[in-house]
Amino acid sequence: MTNNENIEQSALNLLKGMLGTDASFRNGQWEAIESIVIKKRRTLVVQRTGWGKSVIYFIASKLLRNQGLGFTIIVSPLLSLMRNQIEAAERIGVKAATINSSNEEEWPQIEAELSKGLLDIIIISPERLANHRFVEMFSSIREAIGMLVVDEAHCISDWGHDFRPDYRRIVEIVKMMPPNIPILATTATANSRVVDDISEQLGPDLLVLRGALARDSIQLQVIQLAHQAERLAWLAENLSNLPGSGIIYCLTIADCRRVAQWLRKNHHDVAEYTGKIDNPIREILEQRLLKNEIKALVATIALGMGFDKPDLGFVIHFQRPSSVIAYYQQIGRAGRALDTAYAILLTGSEDDEIGEYFINSAFPTSGEMVRIVHLIEEAEHGLTINEILKLANLSKGRIERCIKVLEIDGIIAKNKSTYYRTVNPWKLDLARFEKVTALRQQEMGIMREFTQTKQCFMEYISKELDDPYAKQCNRCANCTGERLSTSVEAGIVREAITFLRRDFLEIEPRKQWPPGGVGDKKGRIPEDLRNESGRVLCIYRDAGWGSLVASNKYIDGCFSDELVDAAVELIKAWQPNPYPVWVTAIPSLRRPLLVPDFAQRLARKLGIPFHSVLIKTRETPEQKSMQNRIQQASNVLGAFSVQGVVRADPVLLVDDMIDSRWTMTICGNLLRQAGCGPVIPLAIASTSGGGDIE
Repeated sequence: MTNNENIEQSALNLLKGMLGTDASFRNGQWEAIESIVIKKRRTLVVQRTGWGKSVIYFIASKLLRNQGLGFTIIVSPLLSLMRNQIEAAERIGVKAATINSSNEEEWPQIEAELSKGLLDIIIISPERLANHRFVEMFSSIREAIGMLVVDEAHCISDWGHDFRPDYRRIVEIVKMMPPNIPILATTATANSRVVDDISEQLGPDLLVLRGALARDSIQLQVIQLAHQAERLAWLAENLSNLPGSGIIYCLTIADCRRVAQWLRKNHHDVAEYTGKIDNPIREILEQRLLKNEIKALVATIALGMGFDKPDLGFVIHFQRPSSVIAYYQQIGRAGRALDTAYAILLTGSEDDEIGEYFINSAFPTSGEMVRIVHLIEEAEHGLTINEILKLANLSKGRIERCIKVLEIDGIIAKNKSTYYRTVNPWKLDLARFEKVTALRQQEMGIMREFTQTKQCFMEYISKELDDPYAKQCNRCANCTGERLSTSVEAGIVREAITFLRRDFLEIEPRKQWPPGGVGDKKGRIPEDLRNESGRVLCIYRDAGWGSLVASNKYIDGCFSDELVDAAVELIKAWQPNPYPVWVTAIPSLRRPLLVPDFAQRLARKLGIPFHSVLIKTRETPEQKSMQNRIQQASNVLGAFSVQGVVRADPVLLVDDMIDSRWTMTICGNLLRQAGCGPVIPLAIASTSGGGDIE
């Protein structure tokens, strides 16, 4: 037996040790291991989700260690989701450790174990590459590295659907790697454009191994139901008919909350899963789904790459994803070890609006980048994030995205919490941003066409991913004509509309002034000057009252009695404590009668008096145009005052739209200072609606 044959047999034995004595390599797995272990080549593996890409790098790591070579570094965004893979690797004697933000106290021990050859693999997130401690640690251990693995490698590419700026730091590590050290990149979502970009960054001799992306078990179907109430009704009617347990993807946190509440109301065992839920709770939810203890998780993309449940019976999309690539990755979680699984796409009227938001927020704009660089250049002693927030009308998230790109490009540098301009020359690569934005628009159009196509759905997706093995699946609704019901029962739709119209949101009182303060307002807001918890009738333009609010405000110029009655119903259901004894309104110079008229009619319905005690003293830009809390609070501060006698009783403070809560906070603060009792905010619509993406 030749040496290469011995290595192949050793690899097979390791596979059986990981997965069981009946295990055998899938087409392409040994070829990838051979490329790394025997030929020491830089290799990109593009294979469908669930194919077993982690098998390659764990077995290759063990074989390289058996040859006396160094440890493997795996860069992955999936540290919290690699527990099962690490446990499987431990069965073949691979010892792995993770380096993350929660275990920095363990880093010295990990470094010591690496230097003694006691660890085979360290797994890090791309964000750790920016950590100075890790950079110092890497400098001391890089000579002992035997292989570098870039998991979810499409994140390297500007053209990848999930580009992450921190991944660009990997290219600098690659440049420092000796040419004989193998590099493995893996992904399930790379079309030819992404592959070319990865090849340019990892080296021209990159070997690309591609496999068929279609999974035979998945039955695809698209259902056109534009109205949210119809889609809620469809879920309530059909969820129990789908096999096993699954995932329902929503594009926003607000929709996850709403869909989960509706389904629980209709006796379905579901839970919401978003980036705002604490990690320990998310792990519990993942385990419940893995053990089939729950019918579905209603999730944002927070339940994303790396989640592996072989018997996942279905994936439903409540709205259309922004790209075929993202859609493929998400449906690829279904049916990995099943003969039949379902991927159902419900497409609705808000799809394009949310897609545009994704596109506009994906990259910093050229104007934002120039503004941040200019501000930092002009500051003699540099600027902190909070100082930039005071100077620039940009959200904190957008400022952080700008800084991330500028820091990676070496244009600015950080010392503690302060950012400084470096001496490196900078020229804005405007063409790059424009190309990426144009591509995102094109991808959204392709996804829109997908929902209308009469072709095989799986073949359509495979061709868009440049799969050389693309062919008809003979399983999807377009291929077979067999479909799950596309109609919804009118009575359940009416129930869903009623549900949406009673989906009231809480207005949590602000307890702190913005960092650094605004005017003379700093630190904590005294308890006796804070608002009480309030309520919002609806989300602006939603399928409940939101569309009526929009037409009433901008077409009719007056809020209807129907909305007044809905607000009365809200207050009766809510029963605020303390209960308001009188009503006042937040005035506007643009539409001086709009809100007071609504508040007066509401007061009459409630049987309590209305008093106009707030006046607006100056015109301000619309609050929704203010992008961060410092700008929002500054915009309102000094723009209102109290006139006349203020009752010392609890008051219902009414406004039409609420976004940042600073208008309510500052007006409530003024009322309390003037001797008013507890202030209970009520808004007709929220223009943010908790619509965060993750």
